[in-house]
Amino acid sequence: MRKLIKQQPVIAILRHTPEDDLENYVNCLYEGGLRSFEVSFSTKNAISQLKWMKLHMPKDAFIGAGTILTEENAAIAADTGADFLLSPSTNEKVLKFCANHDIRFLPGVYSPTEVSICLAYGYSTLKLFPAGDLPKGYTKSLHGPYPDTEYVAVGGISPVTAAQYLEEGFVGVGIGSSLVDRQLLAEKKWSEISGDIKTFLKGLRKDQLL
Repeated sequence: MRKLIKQQPVIAILRHTPEDDLENYVNCLYEGGLRSFEVSFSTKNAISQLKWMKLHMPKDAFIGAGTILTEENAAIAADTGADFLLSPSTNEKVLKFCANHDIRFLPGVYSPTEVSICLAYGYSTLKLFPAGDLPKGYTKSLHGPYPDTEYVAVGGISPVTAAQYLEEGFVGVGIGSSLVDRQLLAEKKWSEISGDIKTFLKGLRKDQLL
C-alpha cells in the first residue's frame, strides 16, 4: 500500500455517485490527472460500480473499495477485483483477513491503541480518520512511539487544504465530496471539472509535494 500511495498520493473518494454519471465523472477525474479511486461500500451500487470501473477504466487506474467494515465485505471487494481496500476503523477480523490474503489495505486509525493493533498485523501505512478533526501536529506525536508509521489524511480534506496536510507530513490524502465544485457537478460540466483537477494537481507538484 505504501508504494501505491507514494505513486498516487491523492485518492478520489466516490460515494453515492449516480449510475448515469459514473462514466463521465470518473473519466473527467482521470483526464484531470487522478489515478487512484475509492468506491465506498456505503454506496448502494458499490459492487457494480467497482466492476464497471475495473473493466472500463485505463489499466493505470487503481480502483479501491472503501468503507470496508466487515470480513464479508472485504472478501466481496477482493473477489470483485479491488486493487486495495480501505476502512474508517480498526477491525481485527478485517485486518486478519487482509493480512492472510496479502491484500493491500489502508485501515483507519484515530488513537495510539489502534495504531498498535494495525502494526501487529503488519500494516504501517494507515488512514488517519477523521483527520480534519485532529489538532495540527498529531502525526508528529504518533511518530514518537511509532516512527515507522505513515498516514493518509481522510475526512474533512479539500483541494484547498490538501497541500497543508502533505506539508505536515501526511503521505497522502483522500478527498470525497469536496473534490469537485458542486455546481459544476450538478450541471455536468465535465471538461471544467477536469480543468479544476489539473489545476489542483499542478499546484501540488509546484510545491514539490508530488
